[in-house]
Amino acid sequence: MTLSLDDIRAAADRLKGHIERTPCRHSRTLSEITGAEVWVKFENLQFTAAYKERGALNTLLQLSDNEAKRGVIAASAGNHSQGLAYHAARLGIPVTIVMPRNTPFVKVQQTRAHGAEVVIDGDNYDASSAVAAALCAERELTFIHPFNDVKVMAGQGTVALEMLEDVPDLEVLPIPIGGGGLIAGCATAAKSINPDIRIVGVEPAMYPSFTAKMRGVSGPAGTGGATIAEGIAVKQVGDISYGIVRPLIDEVVLIEEPYFERAVALYCNVEKTVSEGAGAAALAALLAYPEKFRGKKCGLIITGGNIDTRLLASVLTRELIRDQRILSLRIIGDDRPGLLANVAKLIGDFGANIIEVAHNRLALDVPAKGAEFDITIETRDAQHTQEIMEALRVAGYPPRAV
Repeated sequence: MTLSLDDIRAAADRLKGHIERTPCRHSRTLSEITGAEVWVKFENLQFTAAYKERGALNTLLQLSDNEAKRGVIAASAGNHSQGLAYHAARLGIPVTIVMPRNTPFVKVQQTRAHGAEVVIDGDNYDASSAVAAALCAERELTFIHPFNDVKVMAGQGTVALEMLEDVPDLEVLPIPIGGGGLIAGCATAAKSINPDIRIVGVEPAMYPSFTAKMRGVSGPAGTGGATIAEGIAVKQVGDISYGIVRPLIDEVVLIEEPYFERAVALYCNVEKTVSEGAGAAALAALLAYPEKFRGKKCGLIITGGNIDTRLLASVLTRELIRDQRILSLRIIGDDRPGLLANVAKLIGDFGANIIEVAHNRLALDVPAKGAEFDITIETRDAQHTQEIMEALRVAGYPPRAV
């Protein structure tokens, strides 16, 4: 099956007025941090906070009257389910979504809130997809695949179309790869408009499905595991999407977890916007492989902003720890009155904040007449932290990081 620029332009005409035409803005700070010229496309500003609305709606708008009356079905635990549910309800089309049993409750709740019938079945996406296929045949519904569908890909390709309208001289598009729908659509649009533009696929190191297929590995690939980029944690890339994008892709890079976390934190702290792990994959690529993008005009898509609030809080806290702005110090000293007060006063005088104190007299590696304190402090930066640790040493309370 083929996908053309005309298909994507036709999709753009269909979508006009139904979705947000999200901004594509230059980020001076991210450019300074990465060494690239960074332009950011904010697809997290769609109503359901992800680009997936585009492909879902483009497909819905091409249903026959009979298909629309009978309804549609999909298997998805993520943004496809919400985008499809929202626009199907808006168009008066019945929609059923099959979700795996481990789907976070918030995503189930949000999908139901958009008017979908949610069926919880299957231990993973593949199992849920099989359930959806069976229900599709039984109820005579139309199956809308999250990525392995040309109409869906055409809708996703409108993202790149808009980016190149706003910034025609973009040189590189690093694009997340899960099932391959987004990169197939965007690469088709971008390479048709500018054959010299570089397309760089971005995959989690734990789920290198596209990379494996390029290397001739058949079947599911990768070690699997818990990744913050669950939106692109796909064990097997779509065969149709792969066939379309393989001739257009210049390179694929694999990203380890800390880079996804840092990218999410940077979007929050620098751009003041929320990105999910997969949504920050393009920025993660610039952080992990700066030499590949340095000096180039790069278009980054924040593909979605649906991240669990507790996970976001954890990511931001972990980034503070990486930057040594939050640090736990262990201090062992004589168990005498005033020891903790003296240490606390010294830390306070240096302008740091004490977050937590744990006092341990019973550990066997502490002298019988001694005391051990674990003090968690918040500082301005790594240099400030080192100044406080040095001051504690000089005062006779040598700390060690724990």
